[in-house]
Amino acid sequence: MMKKIACGVFVGLFVMAARAQAEPARSTTVISAHQPVGKLDISLQNEVDAAIDRGLDWLAAHQKKDGSWSNGTFPALTALPLQAFVRSEHPRRRQVMDEAVRYILGCARENGGIYRELPDRKGGGLSNYNTAICMTALHALQRPALVPVVQRARKFITGAQHLGGDVYRGGFGYDRDTNRAYTDLLNTYYAVVAMRETQDVEDLRARGEKKVDINWAETVKFIERMQNKPEEGKDDAGGFFYKPGQSKAGTVTNKAGVVVFRSYGSITYAGLLAMVYADVSRDDVRVRSAFDWTARHWSLDENPGMGAQGLYFFYNVLAKSLDTYGQDLVPRPDETLVDWRADLARKLVQLQKIDPKTGSGYWVNKNGRFWESDPVLTTAYALLALERL
Repeated sequence: MMKKIACGVFVGLFVMAARAQAEPARSTTVISAHQPVGKLDISLQNEVDAAIDRGLDWLAAHQKKDGSWSNGTFPALTALPLQAFVRSEHPRRRQVMDEAVRYILGCARENGGIYRELPDRKGGGLSNYNTAICMTALHALQRPALVPVVQRARKFITGAQHLGGDVYRGGFGYDRDTNRAYTDLLNTYYAVVAMRETQDVEDLRARGEKKVDINWAETVKFIERMQNKPEEGKDDAGGFFYKPGQSKAGTVTNKAGVVVFRSYGSITYAGLLAMVYADVSRDDVRVRSAFDWTARHWSLDENPGMGAQGLYFFYNVLAKSLDTYGQDLVPRPDETLVDWRADLARKLVQLQKIDPKTGSGYWVNKNGRFWESDPVLTTAYALLALERL
């Protein structure tokens, strides 16, 4: 029943999309006949490039002497800006990256994890979160000397997968050493990205050394458990929530009187990308229904279901997800098509704040939930999104 309903909705959207492409006058999104779909026009690309340059200038000026950014307790907050520089052509690129790498390597532990121990903090040092983001950034540098570090980090992440006999099975949490069953879709997303994007280092292991990997089949099962089904109600069907028994967007009671964990934007894009990275077919009903939810709830003015909370992570994961999924236009229920790259580019250029003294630029969220009052974090999110366009 789920497959029949979700496929029908998805196919219907694409029929509308095709009709809208054939009748451009009915679309509220104007796309130049001379501009290839999926590519920004020259003027907008120039604006994006300038915004990226300003953002990188701002980050370079705010890097600390030890190579870190922001709160040095969490090396992921250094790894995210590092990723932005990896994808750039900034004039100080090499110096900035070298200093950041030295700091991150200083956080590498004998067990393969890349984090700082915080025994008195709930979730400890967020070992899985920090390791996944750091290993992804280090691997992106494509430096042979870093391969052993990434290989050890892969072993750490693999050992962090929860494989107990409960609803958390197959997922990942913040810290594998808390001795409690706790996994969520956000940490699972980061683990999946890290393991997929670094998988080629397994071919570089020494002869006789065992290759490591996560249990992808169980990972997919966990991700699926976080996806709302058609019986949960039209508004939430296909979207994702945070973890078993909790949605950061709260709950709602559907028409059948059942309490539903609400779907929301950022975690739905994370779930969509995690499934694609886990080699679930783009034609699979779970993937299609996830994309269908994003199309029905399209907005760049908010993180759908969450308002301003987590807005810049939302922009970041939206760009990475749709780019990886291979979707250039988002079909809306009113039969219009959204050129998401152009719309996101304009939104982020508009939101950038300019330092009047230096002319550099940054982004920050007035809503501080999920650490987004930290301009280093939000600037890194914004830059990584713009670099995907």
